[in-house]
Amino acid sequence: MNIYDRRNISMMMDLYELTMANGYFLSENQDTRVAFDVFFRRNPDGGGFSIFAGLEQIAEYLLGMHFEKEDIEYLRSLGQFDPSFLDYLSDFCFSGDLYAFPEGTIMYPGEPVITVVAPLVEAQLVETEILAQVNHQSLIATKAQRIVRSARGRDVSDFGARRAHNNDAAIYGARAAFIGGVKGTATVSAGEYFGVPVGGTMAHSFIMFYQDEFTAFRKFASIYPDNCILLVDTYDVLKQGVPDAIRVFAEMRDKGIKSRNYGIRIDSGDLAYLTRRSREMLDQAGFTDAKIVISNSLDEYTIKSILDQGGAVDSFGVGERLITSRSEPVFGAVFKLCAVDENGSFSPRIKISDSVEKITNPGLKDVYRIYDRQGHAIADLITESGEEVDLTKPYRFVDPLEPWKVREFSDCSGKLLQKPVIKGGELVQKLPSVRNIQKLVRDQLDGEIWPEEQRFENPHRHYVDMSPRYYEMKMDLLANGGRSK
Repeated sequence: MNIYDRRNISMMMDLYELTMANGYFLSENQDTRVAFDVFFRRNPDGGGFSIFAGLEQIAEYLLGMHFEKEDIEYLRSLGQFDPSFLDYLSDFCFSGDLYAFPEGTIMYPGEPVITVVAPLVEAQLVETEILAQVNHQSLIATKAQRIVRSARGRDVSDFGARRAHNNDAAIYGARAAFIGGVKGTATVSAGEYFGVPVGGTMAHSFIMFYQDEFTAFRKFASIYPDNCILLVDTYDVLKQGVPDAIRVFAEMRDKGIKSRNYGIRIDSGDLAYLTRRSREMLDQAGFTDAKIVISNSLDEYTIKSILDQGGAVDSFGVGERLITSRSEPVFGAVFKLCAVDENGSFSPRIKISDSVEKITNPGLKDVYRIYDRQGHAIADLITESGEEVDLTKPYRFVDPLEPWKVREFSDCSGKLLQKPVIKGGELVQKLPSVRNIQKLVRDQLDGEIWPEEQRFENPHRHYVDMSPRYYEMKMDLLANGGRSK
């Protein structure tokens, strides 16, 4: 859990959650157990997958959820809530269950990444904060992974805090970006709270403060000889900035100073051309190991273009287009009721819509990732909760987009994705560090997920299939207007 101190976030909810909860409470339905699923409908940027992020903050929120005296008084001032409901909130704590994919799991549209099973009022109240965390962090983690892939093995760092939408967006965005694969962040608080590696050197103001650029470079190098990345585009990159940097590096060499990390950063101009020429100048001066870092409105497409043009870049600092996911700033995960406890067993619920993509997957369910003999993930499989899945022999499944085709898994294995995180209001598993979450992402993309799914253009569709039993249950609900037989 993190130590980020702020006002009580239990009030982070839409008003209609409170008005519905008040209604349930007054109709004496507050203790009915229900299940809500969190899922999303499509991958951002037309990608082939997304990355699940934000689980740690969701668990922290649920475990600490409560209402302060001033919260209750504010709600009372709205004049919409029964006093007995406000008394109930005064003693509120979450007593339900949380099931989720491990944070960092590669995920696909339509599958329940999170399921909340809890008394009705509790489950209704937690919607907004859960969605806020999933939608933001999953979006940034997914965008970061696209940018990292475009860098072709070169380092990428998050430089985005000053362009983020607020402090939380910067801090949690840095966390999510690290999960997505960046090397580190410039955001100091993300380093303190989550252990994300931090880095940074200088801005143009440091150079402009001194009478000339060379003096500024020399001063910086004397203070930080082991981390001497000099910003060379304050005045003129090729005529002044790089030559001045070379003079400083030569002085360091003559003094016997061997820097662990040194080089230049360029933050403007034609980055492909400037990095090529800078590399030539540095190499000719004997500084072949000097790094070239670039920044300035980068994303996966500009990085790809720079490298395709022969840009000589060792590291990328990516800011606004990462931290805001500028190309597609909305993730779109939703929180939908899927089951209600009726006389001790959960009855499925379904939302029906004229828009096919808005029809929900009903009931309590399990999600399996299906692997071939080589360990590649070939599909995900949705089944009814507790349904037996025997993959030791050919197993028939239904592709909900092409249900008329007869298909089966053969010689495959499966892994159950959803795991209990909170049971009865208590944490039941140790949540991993961001470094381990990042490793999980990397291991999946390097070993499990097909390269064809990782293309930027026209990626292969990962199949999210259904067991015949589950598919038939869903079709029966649709045929009966959402009512169980």
